[in-house]
Amino acid sequence: MQQGNMEYNIRPCHENDLDKLLDLCQLHADYEKAAYNPEGKKQRLKTALFSAAPQLNCLVADVAGDIIGYATYTFDFSTWDAARFIYLDCLYLEEAYRSYGIGQVLMEKVATIGKAENCINMQWQTPDFNERAIQFYKRIGGIGKDKVRFTLPL
Repeated sequence: MQQGNMEYNIRPCHENDLDKLLDLCQLHADYEKAAYNPEGKKQRLKTALFSAAPQLNCLVADVAGDIIGYATYTFDFSTWDAARFIYLDCLYLEEAYRSYGIGQVLMEKVATIGKAENCINMQWQTPDFNERAIQFYKRIGGIGKDKVRFTLPL
C-alpha cells in the first residue's frame, strides 16, 4: 500500500515478529504512561497468537520489512446486544509513521474482519489524555462514551 511517499504493508503477525512486537508494546505502554514488564510476555504472546485456538489476533504494519505498528483484537459477546463484537485491544504506530493514514487502514482492516465474523460493532478505548487519538477516532466515525475502567488484580 502507499500513502503519499510512504509505502507499507499490513499483514498478519508472524512468530518471527514477536521481538519487535514486544518493543512496540513497550513504546505503547510508555506513550500511555502505563507500567510494562516484558518478562515472560514473548512466550505468552506466542501462545495467545499462534496456538491451535488463538486467543488474540494481530495485524502488523511494516515499512521495508521493519514492523512499525500493530493492531491486536479479540472477539467478545455483548450481553446487552446479545451479539458478538470485535474488540480492538491495541493500536499503535511508531511516532515517525503517524499521519500517513496507516492507523486508519489498520482500523478498517479490523472492522472488515469484524464484519466478516458477523460482529455488530467494533469497540476500543484510549486514555482520556490521548487527545490526538481521540480526534482521530472521532474523525473516522467513532462514538465515545464516558466511563471509568477498573482493573482488579487477581
